[in-house]
Parts: sequence; C-alpha cells; structure tokens
Amino acid sequence: MAKTKRQIIEDLKLIDVVVEILDARIPVSSQNPDIQEYIKNKPTIILLNKSDLSNEEENKKWVTKIQKEGKSAVLVNCNSGDGIKNAIAEIKRVYNNIKEQYQNKGRIGKAIRVMVLGIPNVGKSSFINRAAKKVTAQVGNKPGVTRQKQWIRLEEGIELLDTPGVLWPKLGDEEVALNLAYTGTIKDDVLETIEVGFSLLKYLLENNLNELAERYKLDLEEVNQILANSDLEENEKALDILHLIGRKRGAVISGGNIDEEKTAKIILDDFRSGKIGRITLEKA
Repeated sequence: MAKTKRQIIEDLKLIDVVVEILDARIPVSSQNPDIQEYIKNKPTIILLNKSDLSNEEENKKWVTKIQKEGKSAVLVNCNSGDGIKNAIAEIKRVYNNIKEQYQNKGRIGKAIRVMVLGIPNVGKSSFINRAAKKVTAQVGNKPGVTRQKQWIRLEEGIELLDTPGVLWPKLGDEEVALNLAYTGTIKDDVLETIEVGFSLLKYLLENNLNELAERYKLDLEEVNQILANSDLEENEKALDILHLIGRKRGAVISGGNIDEEKTAKIILDDFRSGKIGRITLEKA
C-alpha cells in the first residue's frame, strides 16, 4: 500500500487531470482520505459511479456539493456505459481551462494525460474499458483486481493511467467500514456476513422501511407492531424482522428455524443490486 502511494505521487508529475471514481451511494466512505492531499493541486473530476443504484435526488445534491467545492462531478454507470461520454467531454473541458500553461511550455498537440483513482471495486477498470471501447483493464467482482499501473490510449486524444485500488491502512471509523461492507468494497470474508447484513437491515428499517416491505412482501402493520413493541430491544426487533424475511425467502432449516446467514446474504445481495430500491447511504 505504501509502495502504491509513492508510485501515485511520482506519476502525478506526468498527469494533467485526475479522475477520481466514487460510489454514488457512499461518496464519503468510498473516498481515500490520504489521496486528497496528493491531488489537491491537480484539476480533479469526480465520477459518481453506480448512480443507477443511488437515490436520484441525492445524486443531484452530491453533484451540486462537489461543484461548490471547486471540482467537476459527473454521474456514471460504468457497467452500462451511461455517462461515459459526459465524463470524456468533461475531461476535455477541464483540460481546455489549463492547456494554455502547457502550450507556454511547448507541450502542444500531446495527449491529455489522466490518472484514474479509486478504492477497490469502485469501478475503475469498468470505466476504463468503457472509455476505451474495448477490454484493456482486468475487471473482477473481487476487490483489488487491478495489480499494476498501465496506460490506455483513447481515440479522443486522451491517455488514461490506471492505478491499483488503494484502501487506507486502518478502517478505524466503524460507519465507514460498514458502508464499504454493505456495498461490497470490503470482501464478505473480512467481516461476518450475518453481522453486516443485520446491521444493514437495521439501517433500512429506520430509513427505507417501505422499500424493504415491498421487496420482501412484508405486512407493514406486522412490522410496525414489532418496531413499536417496547418489551423488545432494538436488536431483537431487527432479528424478528430478519426472520420474517427469511421465511418469505424460504431460508428455513431443520426444525423450522431460519438460516440467519443466508437471509443476511439475501439482504446484502438485494441491496447491492438495487433490488430493494435506489438507496444512498450518505446524504449530501
């Protein structure tokens, strides 16, 4: 990790524009705080990826917030390719604002050099492949597939520098760690699936109850009765509702008991794929 950071700092000397890819559902948690110090003097474009999975109104608010901070922001879906043309156009626009200083140094007619940054599993390789219109970067559903830097030339006179996904050394903030786990950035074998799924369920009960009930065909009256039961602790209420979902999804084991781990995984998978709804965990 330290080696990668040193390489990024060295490579920035070659770079005109930085493209930082964030997860639109967790724009704060998916941003590497260490990197911000290194790129602060470079024109930066923020790509809010997976914007098809995040709340539309919150998307607009995040774009506005980022723009007020002096950076560009583009909503993209790197899997489908939505927004990629807008991202390329924004790279050109941002470069046009600074190209005079390069022309004064005799750098005329050269490609726009762009560093692509982002934490593991946020969509860097998918963005590069979409932008290049071919498979140039290795893509995988496991975090950290990109292992070494590589330059990719685009038709538009742009060269992209891919970099390994970098997480900061210590995830001391529990909320950040959970957000990364909810979205699949942290691999499921790092944190207990049942704990992560249970924690996500508690968040959804508090913030997205209607979407949750609709997805799993829960009786809202029954759910609200459980939530209003003063004899139950918060965790007990959530566990009762987890069991309701497990029963609805057929996650029943011997003796009529609920397979809690399987149910937790169902909730996580449905959230990550947007089947529960378009949900933004971090509000602008």
